[in-house]
Amino acid sequence: MEQKLILGSQSPRRAEIMGYFSLPFEQIPSPFNEESLVFKGDAQAYVQALSDEKMRALSVLHPERTIISADTIVYQAGTVYGKPKTQEEAEAALQQLSGSWHSVFTAVTVGKGSKLVHATEESRVLFHPLTLDQIQNYIESLHCWDKAGAYAIQGAGSIIVKRIEGCYYNVMGLPISTLGKLLKEMQIDLWDYLSDS
Repeated sequence: MEQKLILGSQSPRRAEIMGYFSLPFEQIPSPFNEESLVFKGDAQAYVQALSDEKMRALSVLHPERTIISADTIVYQAGTVYGKPKTQEEAEAALQQLSGSWHSVFTAVTVGKGSKLVHATEESRVLFHPLTLDQIQNYIESLHCWDKAGAYAIQGAGSIIVKRIEGCYYNVMGLPISTLGKLLKEMQIDLWDYLSDS
């Protein structure tokens, strides 16, 4: 590979997952304004559009580079839960999700120049019933401002998760299986970049 891949994301979790492989990349956040896209009721189409537009905005700046972008949303009963902007938003999200199932959609886009391939993965997550004290402790202890749905699946954040159906890494923000499939379509094989670090 002549140039490093671009991971078009600020997410430390996505960078961590990319780091499981020896595939060289650099992290460059996309200039795309996520708030410019309006949710129209189709969670899968919405998250895929977000990921695609992130990739396209970076591709204008780096047309010769292979770019990976992704976006993750939490979805339940017609409502999309993105990154909370306030304590109140985070509390409300966790109260709504408490004791029930929700879907996590992560869209992944890989592109170079005019070529773009993409896919969306869904995982289902069941939360334990949560008290308000537990929710407030969770938010204050784990600083969930940069996480869709105001929670983390990894580390201590998993304390609220009772069950998961589907890909764990999808909930974390970058489904490895989907990423591998899309990279293969761009003639990049993750199997060539296995690493034990």
